[in-house]
Amino acid sequence: MAILAVNAGSSSLKFSLHPLQGGQVQPHVLSGNIQGLEPGGAPAMGWTYLGKKHQEALAVPAGTAPFVAALESLRALVQKLEAAPDIEAVAHRVVHGGGVFTESVRVTEEVLERLACFNSLAPLHQPHNLEGIRRFQAAFPQLPQIACFDTAFHATMPEVDYAFALPKALQEEGVRRYGFHGLSYQYIMGMLLEHTLRGRGRVVMAHLGNGASLCAALAGSSVATTMGFSALDGLMMGTRSGSLDAGVLLYLMEQGWTHAQMEKLLYKQSGLLGVSGISADMRTLRASDSPDAERAILQFTHRVIRESGALMACLGGLDVLAFSGGIGENDAVLREQVCNRLAWTGLRIDEERNRNADGKAAYAIHAPDSRVEIWVIPTDEGRVAAREAAQLLQALKAGGQATTPSLAPASVA
Repeated sequence: MAILAVNAGSSSLKFSLHPLQGGQVQPHVLSGNIQGLEPGGAPAMGWTYLGKKHQEALAVPAGTAPFVAALESLRALVQKLEAAPDIEAVAHRVVHGGGVFTESVRVTEEVLERLACFNSLAPLHQPHNLEGIRRFQAAFPQLPQIACFDTAFHATMPEVDYAFALPKALQEEGVRRYGFHGLSYQYIMGMLLEHTLRGRGRVVMAHLGNGASLCAALAGSSVATTMGFSALDGLMMGTRSGSLDAGVLLYLMEQGWTHAQMEKLLYKQSGLLGVSGISADMRTLRASDSPDAERAILQFTHRVIRESGALMACLGGLDVLAFSGGIGENDAVLREQVCNRLAWTGLRIDEERNRNADGKAAYAIHAPDSRVEIWVIPTDEGRVAAREAAQLLQALKAGGQATTPSLAPASVA
């Protein structure tokens, strides 16, 4: 038996098939990624199964959203594989669980209806996550569909960090910070605890990709993060603005901008793409000689440095800095620039080790005299989701309660 894990991001779709052995989730036997789902991208699907690699362009029928076509292609691929282990459940990454879902849950129609309330908080992700669940329900009606939440890891944040300086009534409606990339941070934290004793100390994790955020953890638990009520807050990203003075939105409203126009601006036309005017892909910008591309890279790097300092202040210092995500795992130049600017902490990067980090395994890149450990941790959100699904199924088989939180209809709390 195996768990199929599906992870739909804002510009890519990752999938992996994890065998179960003795109730334990094993490394994947099938893994793949559909890339090019960002604006102007060229969708393509690549996967590896039984050691053999495959690549094909992804056809997107007219009038079909790229993510919908991507999920449909994945469904067809899983169905046609030969000699694959039987699938026991599908584990879906769901970006937003609000204040209701702080643990993974078996999906019901009631759960889907409640999760749809969070679509406006994560419009690049949540609708695609839920559409994927519905499509898998239709294709494999006999399989449990398990929702695993990116917000759940941050349920340990103290109120002083998650509360906004707004009237209490709004907080009671669910207007608060939630944080995201939780499945990634859960994996990174697990790897750090496995590889270094300092993992239980003061840790800043940097998930840097088309979506980007930082997380401060103490004793293995999240205490602060850069993303907030929605996946817009914090760092500059591929097409998202990151933190923005709310006065800018009031100004745009005064100028007659509609909600739809502002949403498109903030989610799809800003970030690296908006500043550079070229691309949301850091690799493309690195290869460009455009001054605007350089400006976008410098701005992205600066925000990582600035927000890292803020999280270190929350922690009262730093023991470990970990890089992950597509940019964090593969962009040695960015890692070096960030670390050099944070040298005042006693952090020292080993330039050779930094260049040798290939993003394939957990790898330390700090110098011998560094007072702070630096790690590159390739994230594996799929394996975390598979583990969550397997644990939930084991609990259900053992007679545990398939608890569905009380679902109030009005707020996002």
